[in-house]
Amino acid sequence: MSDTTDGGSTRAADLEKTGPDTSARKGPGARRGGGDAATRGRTTIADGVVEKIAGLAARDVFGVHAMGSGLSRTFGAVRDRVPGGSKSVTRGVKVEVGEVQTALDLEIIVDYGVSIVDVAKAVRENVVAAVERMTGLEVVEVNIAVSDVKLPDEEDEDSESRLQ
Repeated sequence: MSDTTDGGSTRAADLEKTGPDTSARKGPGARRGGGDAATRGRTTIADGVVEKIAGLAARDVFGVHAMGSGLSRTFGAVRDRVPGGSKSVTRGVKVEVGEVQTALDLEIIVDYGVSIVDVAKAVRENVVAAVERMTGLEVVEVNIAVSDVKLPDEEDEDSESRLQ
């Protein structure tokens, strides 16, 4: 049996005679293994976590009416009304998460009258800031597909009156 300290390996028999070697320690709070405790181990972030962060950040931008294509929003509206179902904040968001980087694809619907270029830029900035701040991952790209424009007189596909 051996005990490892900053000074190397010491046999148990030597420890009984002389006690542990404390000369390499730097005070009462010295740690074994060296290095900062925050760097020991690995943190893994699931794709779904990044999808939720990105989905919420994109929806916060003025001019974004909804996320996802018409079909996915229709199925989502049905799923949202099922007892026990929850509103999907990940609708319209796809991510690829690596160990230190992530790439995102967003599908949005913008309100009529807003500058699509400005909305896309604001979405990109908000998503990058939120994902990098909360996860520590580097966002290498945010691809935005504008799949529709919500006209003022159009009935909303997610409205309560359509499904009862």
